[in-house]
Amino acid sequence: MSTTLVNPATGREFLEVPAATEADADAAIARAHDAFPAWRDVAPGERARLLRAFAAIVGQHNEELARLEVENSGHTIGNARWEAGNVRDVLTYYSAAPERLVGKQIPVPGGVDVTFHEPLGVVGVIVPWNFPMPIAGWGFAPALAAGNTVVLKPAEITPLTAIRIGELALEAGLPPGVFTVVPGKGSVVGQRFVTHPDVHKVVFTGSTEVGKQIMAGCAEQVKHVTLELGGKSANIVFADADVAGAATAAPGAVFDNAGQDCCARSRILVQRSVYDEFVGRLETAVRDWRTMDPSDEQSQMGPMVSAGQQASVQRYLDGVTIAFQGGTPDGDGYWLPATVVESTDAREPVWREEVFGPVVAVMAFEDEDEAIALANDSDYGLSGSIFTHDLGRALRVSRGVQTGNLSVNSHSSVRYWTPFGGYKMSGLGRELGPDAPYAFTEEKNVFIAT
Repeated sequence: MSTTLVNPATGREFLEVPAATEADADAAIARAHDAFPAWRDVAPGERARLLRAFAAIVGQHNEELARLEVENSGHTIGNARWEAGNVRDVLTYYSAAPERLVGKQIPVPGGVDVTFHEPLGVVGVIVPWNFPMPIAGWGFAPALAAGNTVVLKPAEITPLTAIRIGELALEAGLPPGVFTVVPGKGSVVGQRFVTHPDVHKVVFTGSTEVGKQIMAGCAEQVKHVTLELGGKSANIVFADADVAGAATAAPGAVFDNAGQDCCARSRILVQRSVYDEFVGRLETAVRDWRTMDPSDEQSQMGPMVSAGQQASVQRYLDGVTIAFQGGTPDGDGYWLPATVVESTDAREPVWREEVFGPVVAVMAFEDEDEAIALANDSDYGLSGSIFTHDLGRALRVSRGVQTGNLSVNSHSSVRYWTPFGGYKMSGLGRELGPDAPYAFTEEKNVFIAT
């Protein structure tokens, strides 16, 4: 059994990758289970050293990993280099955690009370196809730092960088079984993470539909779970903002990675008094957006990841009125242009549903209350942006919008040193930030009578 990989920029097959069976998944889990006691007992300083060595070797192979991602996923070379660098940086950040995973001494009468944070055991990490490298690192780095062993399943169609990172872990000196990559189908390998009694936590990033199934499956064993799911984030532009700057920045917030980003600001809300100005400036920015061969250093957007994803996004454009679009290269590949739709009805699928492609809908609003109401009129709450020069408004709207991550006068959402996660159907739990390793531990309380 194998998976045929296709270069999204050309539509051509280029590699066969073996797909794991349920027995293969069980064997990997067994190796991780056997490796756990020794890894748990590695001295904190030594575990930190090994994670730093892992980070260093990933950094040394940045260009190799980036080129693999361009070919396998269609990411632009600039993005892919950043993504490989993010794995390195996340590993470096969490290499400090083993020596800082501290408990508490709690004042109590009659004795001493202390807490310990103990690793869970085997952690199963299920990675999506849209950001194969960073999202993998966000799961495995803090889990390893906390003393767990990890079995990672990359997305079926984009496994190459995960497989290589698994090899680099061994080259860095991590003991066999501590970090294992098992490529295969979600219905086989991922499902085994959910059902296997020796997997004590599942970390999943992907669709809300599948996330619900994983959550229900983990409930059977009362298994720990972190879910990072869908998004339909709002980019809110007020009349007092730098309208030109907001319009220039908007394409990058939604068209980066061809819109295949759960944080994509795929709904733009613009105060009516500056709506026409904003849309006019947005058109200039979109027509200048460089959708081209992802291996080209100048490329800002590559193709969709697959024919299926291309067709899924195209369905949202059938029957809608397109305001304007960017361009695409000639030739084969899963290309779609950067597309802007002007919306007047919040019930439109292109406005309400996660398109997961290079499509953004723009709508006018009257005042602050309406902007907050429109932003919150969604099943999702993952990310978003607010453009205003009024600090009080920025704080009011930030507190009013029901979403896990917000940026004011920028579009940054994910920094590895700050927590990341969503409200509502965008997920459960938080990743990244200083507290992420604690999410891979049980807290034990010990009272000693004196």
